[in-house]
Amino acid sequence: MKTPISLLSGALLLALSSSVFAASSVDLTVKGLITPSACTPSLPGDVDFGKIAAKDLNIDTPTALEHKTLPLSINCDAATLFAIQPIDNRAGSALSRFYFGLGMTNENQKLGLYLLGFTNPVAETPSTLLAMYNADGRWITLLPDEVMGPNDLVALGSRGDSGWAPHPIKDALVDVTLYTTINPAKDLTLTDEVAIDGSATFEVKYL
Repeated sequence: MKTPISLLSGALLLALSSSVFAASSVDLTVKGLITPSACTPSLPGDVDFGKIAAKDLNIDTPTALEHKTLPLSINCDAATLFAIQPIDNRAGSALSRFYFGLGMTNENQKLGLYLLGFTNPVAETPSTLLAMYNADGRWITLLPDEVMGPNDLVALGSRGDSGWAPHPIKDALVDVTLYTTINPAKDLTLTDEVAIDGSATFEVKYL
């Protein structure tokens, strides 16, 4: 017995329609955790390089400025798992997204850049400085001569059975050092005063 072509077409259309209906919705899961503990980061002030004469800048190569170090303190209501994420408020004014920018000149030229070093952690629990780069999910030890760029994470932690990981801290103190350079003078218009205008936010990320 032959199946009428109209019935066969109808059955095929019904099968295709069922597949479309089955794939036409998706669930959204919303997760999070409200923590009773809060942490407050603080710095003692700004980094000020004062006035720098244009004639003292290197013509063809970047000029490294004096290293500046500030103590960063983090105080929590109770022992808390957290990391610090530095965010560049002058994004786009550095040579690449891996550096913090120093703002733009009056002629819209990129003035320079800086990176951050973290050293000398002090906390109520013996701690090692840890870093996570590019949000790759892996914590590694942060050596004293290593630097970090925007959006990387730094935490205080220790080594356990599964490797290095942050541990809860109530109060911590860490030295933050700026490694700053001004771009070659040949690339800058310096006929008028130009402000060094770097800005970053240290944000507490609860883990």
